[in-house]
Amino acid sequence: MAGLYWLPEPQEWRSRLAGFVAAGEPAWDSAVALANLRLDFVRTNALDSAVRSRFGASPPAGLTTKPVRLALLGSGTLAHLHAGIRVAGLRRNIHIETYENDYGQYWQEIADTGSALHEFNPTTVLLALDAHHLAAGVTAAMAGEDVARAAAEVVERVAGCWHGLRAAFGCHIVHQLPLPVHPPLLGQNEQRLPGSRAAFVARVGAELRARAEAEGVDLLALDQRVALDGLDAWHDAGMWHRAKQEVSLAATPLYGDLVARLIAARQGRSFKALVLDLDNTLWGGVVGDDGLEGLVLGQGSALGEAFVAFQDYARELSRRGVILAVCSKNDEANAVEPFEKHPDMVLRRGDIASFVANWSDKAANIRAIAQDLNIGLDALVFIDDNPFERALVRRELPMVAVPEVSDDPTGYPRALADAGYFEALAITEDDRARSSQYQANREREALRATTTDLPSYLRSLDMRLIWRRFDQIGLQRTVQLINKTNQFNLTTRRYTEDDVLAIMRDPRAFGLQLRLLDRFGDNGIIAILIGRMLNDTDLLIDTWLMSCRVLGRQVEPTSLNLIAAQAKALGATRLIGDYVATKKNAMVRDHYAKLGFAPLDADAFGTTRAVLDLTDFVPADTFIDVKEG
Repeated sequence: MAGLYWLPEPQEWRSRLAGFVAAGEPAWDSAVALANLRLDFVRTNALDSAVRSRFGASPPAGLTTKPVRLALLGSGTLAHLHAGIRVAGLRRNIHIETYENDYGQYWQEIADTGSALHEFNPTTVLLALDAHHLAAGVTAAMAGEDVARAAAEVVERVAGCWHGLRAAFGCHIVHQLPLPVHPPLLGQNEQRLPGSRAAFVARVGAELRARAEAEGVDLLALDQRVALDGLDAWHDAGMWHRAKQEVSLAATPLYGDLVARLIAARQGRSFKALVLDLDNTLWGGVVGDDGLEGLVLGQGSALGEAFVAFQDYARELSRRGVILAVCSKNDEANAVEPFEKHPDMVLRRGDIASFVANWSDKAANIRAIAQDLNIGLDALVFIDDNPFERALVRRELPMVAVPEVSDDPTGYPRALADAGYFEALAITEDDRARSSQYQANREREALRATTTDLPSYLRSLDMRLIWRRFDQIGLQRTVQLINKTNQFNLTTRRYTEDDVLAIMRDPRAFGLQLRLLDRFGDNGIIAILIGRMLNDTDLLIDTWLMSCRVLGRQVEPTSLNLIAAQAKALGATRLIGDYVATKKNAMVRDHYAKLGFAPLDADAFGTTRAVLDLTDFVPADTFIDVKEG
């Protein structure tokens, strides 16, 4: 079960790989497509070798994601893990360069500023300490207090590594929890033998979980995967004794995928929306043919209960921030009816942010859903029981994730969970409120449709913009937005928590988080503004990003009013605005010109600069009430 079973089987693999190798120009998109197949260890290594021969250690030009320098530090052999990690990054359109410490020398390389690790200067570190290393010296003869002391020493040693890495590199840290490889000595109540190595490793894992939570370290939870897949899927005792490989060769593609999910989540690259087919996906039967009473759904049928369980899982995803949408070939009235009238439906119409039911092809409808939700196609996951529809969407929209599922709904929740599409490192209150925010957006649009002119509509919204400086309370949401907002983002600069904390400490900079409320509810944090003094007179708008949900509501000029006030308080007489062009942010190309900035200069790397004189700046008059809070 440790394979990538949710990805489609590779068809004509050898010819496709050979075509990629022989292509006249490096084709990163072709490599990404090859990575999004069900690759085993051999194929993963073959693709990795081909990609490295074409692109080397440098990311291709024009890549919109942030390249990653990943250091694998550990006590065992890690060389067989690199290819799986790099290909899994490729699967997510992220270029990952990897480094590995000399065998067993992880602590020495952290401490030695002249080591190859320091020369590599990682942006992310994966600390992988094997179970034998952690339990060294522990025996069944040890008393309970001695075991407790040994566990505390291990946790402190690991935390010392985290601290050293943060101090040296300010990097993202991922800590791998050990595999439970020690056989039990006592049996099912192993915890009653304090010196059991199996119990000791479990104890250290639990204590490291708590410590990592307190210190902002992300976990690679291999112990959880073993509980799902079984130890044999992850560990080969023979290879451990021969080569000190704790993770087996067969498990390396999934291992790499688990690592890349954490890296992608840190960059805001997790998927945002689940698009659901209806007939034989959310319920059994075809509603247009079988009618409401003919649907297989609910108690009294094993299949009906499975559909209920899948709907419940989708609703739980929605409650933690995943947007739900419907894409169905149906008459809309027939498609909506079960949501409104069937007593066993778990999902209701209000849970669905975008509902598209017609007879157009599903690829076209998925494009419409992305436009309706104001998110990129590469943020969508589409699940459908029909292999024809899955193949069509994969061909027409290769950036949309389409898990390979059967016609048996019992496996749908597990497939979505195992694929890790919605991997998250933290959940904010804005995430929890996302479904209600989209419902409120529908109500706003309904009001707009009945209002004869835009000023009347904006005035009727009773908008309030609450701004506050960056703080610890909103830190996670601030970092989340900076690292995932792409369309209305002038520079797409990516920042870690430490970077944001540095802005908070800088007296010549400011960071603002903006929340918009109106008569329909709270839109959550909708904008992030960062300004830095370049010199005694000029303030650079380092970051200006906004949620597309609030476009056209005068938030842009209102935000400029705030920026100008903050800049003047720092002594600035001019605002400098940068626009760094990417594949996704063309919508803000003329942003500064529309706000009255004059063009200043441009460089060969796609950055244009504009300037606004603050000496005669007059704040825009808008329908938004602005308050600090």
